[in-house]
Amino acid sequence: MAVKTKKKRIEAPAPGPRRKSKFQADLAPAEDRSLRLLKEELQLSSNTDFLSDAVALFRWAVSERKLGHRIMSESASGERHVLLFPRLERVAPGLVLPRVEIKWTARELESLAELVSAGEANRPTDALIRAMRD
Repeated sequence: MAVKTKKKRIEAPAPGPRRKSKFQADLAPAEDRSLRLLKEELQLSSNTDFLSDAVALFRWAVSERKLGHRIMSESASGERHVLLFPRLERVAPGLVLPRVEIKWTARELESLAELVSAGEANRPTDALIRAMRD
């Protein structure tokens, strides 16, 4: 004799009011100062407004790079600068990455060769560590 069991039907929770997400960031002092200055310059009173605008700008930049478009600024005199932002290049469709050419002098190349062949690097100085934190 077979016993039939009733299966409970699992239903999705009823849609309720959407909950706002919270976002917290631990910023280095220099980044915090930059954020505060940008908010002041843009006349934004809250971090929420700043983050919303930043996300909108970043979303646009990602969509442009996905289409293969380059993002650049142009001065009043017509001089153009292409934005080089490695994280955006991750979404670019199989394009050749931007290339930067460095014109080295003979002395600079000799100095670089000495540094590279010197072996293991020394520990960074305290001054360098402080400079990197600011």
